[in-house]
Amino acid sequence: MTPENTVCIVVDIQERLAPALHEAEAFTAACRLLIQGLQALNVPMMITEQYPKGLGATLPAIRLLLPNAPVGEKTLFSAAPATADFIREKQAQNIVLIGAETHICILQTALDWRAQGLNVYLPFECATSRNPANKANALEQMRAAGVTVGNSESLLFALMRDAKHPAFKTISQLVR
Repeated sequence: MTPENTVCIVVDIQERLAPALHEAEAFTAACRLLIQGLQALNVPMMITEQYPKGLGATLPAIRLLLPNAPVGEKTLFSAAPATADFIREKQAQNIVLIGAETHICILQTALDWRAQGLNVYLPFECATSRNPANKANALEQMRAAGVTVGNSESLLFALMRDAKHPAFKTISQLVR
């Protein structure tokens, strides 16, 4: 996994859904930290929004970090179809997946990408559901399907690979 063969997809972190999510503030903060680290590594990012007419736009706290990221609107729970062109254009082999809800859109997306032979990385603190038991169950299902469930810090350091990486200082300060 390198920044050159990796993309991040930010799934459905939306205004009307966020207040119902378990530990929404900690989840949003974790997503912001990861996004900033991935930006320091120049990892391309895309946003999806599930039925924005009903669930609203992406949370401003997330959208402000990604003003130029493409946004794919969707009604399917899986984000795979809405992101297929982006992933193909970037020639990505590795997908960092973050967002909500873990047991619905994140799960279906991860399973679709695994079926396509893509490597999927899910930092556990960057995924949430309304009910934490549903998240835990979805994480088990994804692990069984070959998704790498880890954490943001491990992921960022795996992408850097070396303390001599130009983004090392920036990322080290982020994760403190």
